[in-house]
Amino acid sequence: MSEETKQSSLTKMTPHELTQIVAGHEELFVLDVRNETEFNDWKIEGENIEIINIPYFDLLDGIDPALDRIPDHKRLLVVCAKEGSSQYIGEQIAETGRENIYYLEGGMKLWSEHLEPVKVGELQSGGEIYQFVRMGKGCLSYMVLSEDEAVVIDTARLIQPYIDIAKKHNVQIKHVLDTHLHADHISGGRDLSQAAGASYWLPPKDADEVTYPYNQLVENEDLLIGNGKVKVHPIYSPGHTIGSTSFLIDDQYLLTGDILFIASIGRPDLAGKAEDWVSDLRNSLYELYGNLPEQLVVLPAHFGQVTELDDQGKVSAKLGDLFSHNPGLNMADEIEFRKTVTENLPPQPNAYQEIRQTNMGRINPDEEQQREMEMGPNRCAVHDK
Repeated sequence: MSEETKQSSLTKMTPHELTQIVAGHEELFVLDVRNETEFNDWKIEGENIEIINIPYFDLLDGIDPALDRIPDHKRLLVVCAKEGSSQYIGEQIAETGRENIYYLEGGMKLWSEHLEPVKVGELQSGGEIYQFVRMGKGCLSYMVLSEDEAVVIDTARLIQPYIDIAKKHNVQIKHVLDTHLHADHISGGRDLSQAAGASYWLPPKDADEVTYPYNQLVENEDLLIGNGKVKVHPIYSPGHTIGSTSFLIDDQYLLTGDILFIASIGRPDLAGKAEDWVSDLRNSLYELYGNLPEQLVVLPAHFGQVTELDDQGKVSAKLGDLFSHNPGLNMADEIEFRKTVTENLPPQPNAYQEIRQTNMGRINPDEEQQREMEMGPNRCAVHDK
């Protein structure tokens, strides 16, 4: 959408369009009409996004409180939980003669679920790797393609975007992997493996309580795609969970799951084992990753702030750069490290216990329940507040 395009009536903005605005650092003014508690817990963020919160019920007697605070020279996006309230308020604002007024399609629920595929780069052995950015949730997943085969890693709950990319590139999804048993979002790994006729892989140390069959991800037992050209090399890297496993892709890319992020490191407390897993976390970060080549491109499973996205809308960094700039990799004192990753942590993800139980196959919530469980930020990092 062009900044110059003037709208004299209310227009729908899709999650894809909003993603482009956020990734492109474009200006946008957001009026969020959810209640204050929901707004304070989780909101749309971006480098050039201004946002205010005026609950819907405070505007039912008239929109003057909003008009007084909304600049008339910027695009305005009205958002709510599901869409209806934002449409109603947006229509009233547009009727006053204001221009460039939008409402968010599907509200914050659809924003939470939208996946944006971004090409990360080429593989030296032939092929490419895509990152699926879940902008509203901060989750990242991946597809590695070579010849006519693909591997998907840390699949989000909604699997159609992966199927669409595979179809677009005329590849067969051969393997579906999870770096660990997730606590912040419901894995679509099993569903995607069934839909694509692929094998599903999970670290066995995270799978003691799962109720379904899976293939065991074992360190150094490589998976091959592209007629054996591209190697997916599992590296056991516990700390966020006891089974956390990283993947070295084609000796170029290091998929770190929830162990290492761009601006932080993974928290060890989401299974109630923080004190037990601190030493594992430190060893994985400082010893294991510390002995890997600095030029590896780190691709994490999450991001905490939109500032972690680059100009192409993807999240990545050289491993050597992270050892220079990431605060979680620069705590020489072990006592300081232990204190940082076990005390004063951000709130735990919404419904994280129920999400873990769902990912084990022990409970089976319906679609709407799953959507509600996933609402809110991921909060998997130590430094996310």
